[in-house]
Amino acid sequence: MRKTAVLVAAAAMAASAFAVPQATAATHQGGLHFGALQFDGPGADLPRTNAKLNAEYVDLHNNTGSSVQLRNYKVKTASGYVYTFGSFTLGAGKTVRLRNGQGTNTAYTVYRKKDNYWFNNSSGSVNLYTPAGTRKDSCSWRANGRGYTTCH
Repeated sequence: MRKTAVLVAAAAMAASAFAVPQATAATHQGGLHFGALQFDGPGADLPRTNAKLNAEYVDLHNNTGSSVQLRNYKVKTASGYVYTFGSFTLGAGKTVRLRNGQGTNTAYTVYRKKDNYWFNNSSGSVNLYTPAGTRKDSCSWRANGRGYTTCH
């Protein structure tokens, strides 16, 4: 009888060890918000090239059912760098990537058109402001060995 109880207990423990926990879906942030952020592009920062500058980017996602006109929205870093959107419409459910260096703007990528790095490699933050100056979203980071984080 004792041997049976031990076997039953061992079987129960083994079954619980292989049980798959219930997955819970992460809630996707609503509205207009930051997504991916590459704060430290791959490789050394020097020599500074346009390709290395463009390896720094932040994604802005419109998780609404309507297009958003981004004219005069500002993306500001804690270190004081600012990008102000010109006339740019971000479609419902769409993402635009804001790259640091030079390039031709498209429906999916806009360029800051600067020749300096704007994200600190070790830590920092970036904020999104409406044309009226209200902070709409914020994202911060710390060095993580990847140079990349997800903001939401």
